[in-house]
Amino acid sequence: MAWGRRVHAVASATAALVLCCVFMPAAPVWADDIEDARAIVFSNRDVWLNGAFLSGGVLWSPTALDDDGLLFKFLVSGGLYRYDAGDLGGEHIIGSEWAVQVLPGWHVKRGTFEAKVFWGPEYQHHRLSPDDPGNNLRGGKMGLRISTELWDEPTNQTMIAADASLSTIGTSYSARIGFGWKILDQFYSGPETQVYSADGYSQRRFGVHVTSMKTGDAEWSAAGGWSVDTNNRSSPYLRLGFMQRVGGD
Repeated sequence: MAWGRRVHAVASATAALVLCCVFMPAAPVWADDIEDARAIVFSNRDVWLNGAFLSGGVLWSPTALDDDGLLFKFLVSGGLYRYDAGDLGGEHIIGSEWAVQVLPGWHVKRGTFEAKVFWGPEYQHHRLSPDDPGNNLRGGKMGLRISTELWDEPTNQTMIAADASLSTIGTSYSARIGFGWKILDQFYSGPETQVYSADGYSQRRFGVHVTSMKTGDAEWSAAGGWSVDTNNRSSPYLRLGFMQRVGGD
């Protein structure tokens, strides 16, 4: 039975990851004028010793993405993780998660400074193997998520990016801040730090990021460094991101 539960956990996470990939079109119709684009498709991959996650989604504006005003974000994510359950004598738990967020928001841009704020419903489903009754995230739950994203270029050679997110599900939150310098006039690179916490588990990261690396109309980002969690498990981490403006008049 334990083996069967593990197989189901892996299958659930795999299905969630495949679902995320569906939201990355193989040949989208790009906007002729990028500045008039109304949507962004994006995906992110995050891997470390005790977990692997993939997310994808769409950011849409009823006017233009660079205008102040209303935004909508739709995101689906999934993955696998493991932890030591204190209520079960430190037994290793393998969890699979998939989640959906539907977040209306607001965008403000002033010069090189941009701020986005989102709030809306979220659904998460966690399956644990073996079962951990003390984990408040287990099963399916509806909640509210609030998040913000900030970007600024204090000079023509530097950038600051920050984001934070809070969910009522498991009282989970995350935050990240990164600084960067322009390299070869092609991209930004510099240090970053990140924290994540949910239902008694927390993880801290310290690393280096590469941001705004463009190939054609697409934009890529990457980060790598070292993570430490409350289970005293340290490991490298790797994060990859992609985004592309689409649509337009």
